[in-house]
Amino acid sequence: MMEILGYVLAALVGISLGLIGGGGSILTVPILVYIMGINPVLATSYSLFIVGTTALVGAYNNYRKGLVSISTALLFGISSVSTVFLTRKILMPAIPPVLFTVHHFQVTQSMATMVLFAVLMLLASSAMIKGRKEVYPLSMSTQTEANKPRLFIYGILIGLVTGFLGAGGGFLLIPVLVLLLKMPMKKAIGTSLFIIALNSLIGFIGDLGHFIFDWKLLITITLIAIAGIFIGGWLSKKIAGEKLKKSFGWFVLAMAVYIIAKELLFK
Repeated sequence: MMEILGYVLAALVGISLGLIGGGGSILTVPILVYIMGINPVLATSYSLFIVGTTALVGAYNNYRKGLVSISTALLFGISSVSTVFLTRKILMPAIPPVLFTVHHFQVTQSMATMVLFAVLMLLASSAMIKGRKEVYPLSMSTQTEANKPRLFIYGILIGLVTGFLGAGGGFLLIPVLVLLLKMPMKKAIGTSLFIIALNSLIGFIGDLGHFIFDWKLLITITLIAIAGIFIGGWLSKKIAGEKLKKSFGWFVLAMAVYIIAKELLFK
């Protein structure tokens, strides 16, 4: 029964990506941990594959419409992809299972992963509830050239988020593309999906050899999420995305509070 619920929620992850351009991937790890019963650290690895593959399909759909800036994605990816790969290949395996103990209360790697993930969800929900404004470019080449150093730094930060938590970070990427590069919102969404795909899949490659994967489960969830993207794309033509985004933001906020309570108060 829980497995079926997990598959249904996996479809919602894809639908969210297709319908509102992001947000859904933030639920992938909680679904894997609390519904499918997967260890949190392993769940971040599964999430990289699921989110990366799903985002790649979404990016391809946007690329066909001319809504992906490959040059910006590759520029951003120089720092972010390298950071994700090194984080998964070197830093994550070096983290001990038990981080520290305070008065017989053990803070484990798994607990820290979920609490940090909940903090990320709080930030994401805040961004979705507040909404965002459309910004149009003045000069893409000038903006990109002038902001190369800042793009490099942001790339490292987002790479660390993706590497440690297995989240795509679209809610972090889109404001950078819109506010820093003055990119139109629709193009920012498409470009963000391409960057997420690069980061997540390279991060997953860094995990190979560190984990034993249930490939049948992993591919099944991924295919369901991909199907959800197409459903979300179809629904986006019929439903206003902004109101749904705020509702989804409140749902993510509630999930974040639940995770923090479960990990810190009811252990």
